[in-house]
Amino acid sequence: MNVVIVGGGISGLALAHGLHSRGTAVTLLEAASHLGGNIQTRRRDGFITEAGPNSFVDREPTLRQLAASLGIEDRIRTADPSAKRRYIYSRGKLRQVPSSPPALLKSDVVPLGAKLRMMGELFTRRAPDKDESLAEFGRRHVGRTATEVLVDAMQTGIYAGDVEALSVGAVFPKVVELEKQHRSLVLGMARSQAAARKALPPGEGAPKPTGAVSSFDGGLQVLVDALARSLGPAARTGARVVGLRREGHGWRLSVEEHGQRSELAADQVVLAVPAYVAAELLRPLDEKLAGRVEGIAYAPVAVVHLGFAPGSLPPPDGFGFLIPTLERRRLLGVIHASSTFPWRVEDGRVLLTCMVGGAKRPDLVELDDEALVKLAREELRELAGITAEPSFTEVIHWKRGIPQYNVGHLARMAAIDEGVARLPGLHLLGNAYKGVGLTDCIRNANALVDTLTR
Repeated sequence: MNVVIVGGGISGLALAHGLHSRGTAVTLLEAASHLGGNIQTRRRDGFITEAGPNSFVDREPTLRQLAASLGIEDRIRTADPSAKRRYIYSRGKLRQVPSSPPALLKSDVVPLGAKLRMMGELFTRRAPDKDESLAEFGRRHVGRTATEVLVDAMQTGIYAGDVEALSVGAVFPKVVELEKQHRSLVLGMARSQAAARKALPPGEGAPKPTGAVSSFDGGLQVLVDALARSLGPAARTGARVVGLRREGHGWRLSVEEHGQRSELAADQVVLAVPAYVAAELLRPLDEKLAGRVEGIAYAPVAVVHLGFAPGSLPPPDGFGFLIPTLERRRLLGVIHASSTFPWRVEDGRVLLTCMVGGAKRPDLVELDDEALVKLAREELRELAGITAEPSFTEVIHWKRGIPQYNVGHLARMAAIDEGVARLPGLHLLGNAYKGVGLTDCIRNANALVDTLTR
């Protein structure tokens, strides 16, 4: 069996590595001149910046196992302990996010009335039999204010989406499962923690934390580079797939590479490209399937890195802050990159990563670099009192940044899975379908490795 993977982002790379490790003949084709997709780490002027994702949460073995297989597990770096402190801009100031439900009742992150409403979560009614939006789910459990502040900020940090549009079952399936089993999330978490403690051997104490924010000592590019080395010539850049058709029991791909067009035969084909790219390749095969895949929306995001010379700005506290939509600000949030990972700067420099745009303000991503830097500086001055002049700036535009799992996504995925099943030997993979995070992509790639090598 030979497998051709179209797309050299983290999903395609992890899949190719897994297949290659099991002795399967694999070819990976990436249209761009580099591998890694949105993962791009850059070094300049004493700063290490990330164009796409900044980190991962080390809460399951998936990514560590991949790193170990590549010989780079020892290069994983956990965030500074101060990164456990996170902030929300609410009611005119930055407020620390409580670390637990009891701490929330003592905090000022939401007003007293909202805290009283949240205490009523124990009496939440059962979920309706429909695909509920994240906002509907939040209002039912914790009330309107907490949804507008806490729930909206939480999704902004992952999806940069619209809380009224995102499907809770698609974006937070474990939370929905907790509700199905226990009705109340508070009761469900308490019972789950009690069961976990009971399952521990005597003397083990409380369950360990879910995991820490982490990266690699040279940025996430370390993972991409290691995967590329493991594949060698099996991974080809500058190779754009422009056509896909059935041929007997297999597939034939038309490839443009170095100004030449060629054809490549495959027993199995995996489209590990963004949904809108996959849709174009699928259209000649199944118009309806292509339409469903193309219907997955993306939120545009601009990343604005601001670097400050040593001594010009005190290191800000914590991981950073998020801004709920109701505040009507132009920033989605700010990552204190140099406080979270001090090794990403030299000699006491400070690096802030500002996120702009999202599903609610896509127009802002269209601004030019100079305007986005100006916007970020104005917002930082008003939100956090930062007036220092940056010595370093870098702007990245992602016009199609983060896939949006909006209401109807689960039904869409069921229909997509049915359509793909009618095309034997063809598979879809990537963050547009069943998980947007780095670990989600690797986990889904591993599952496909198992399917293809049974």
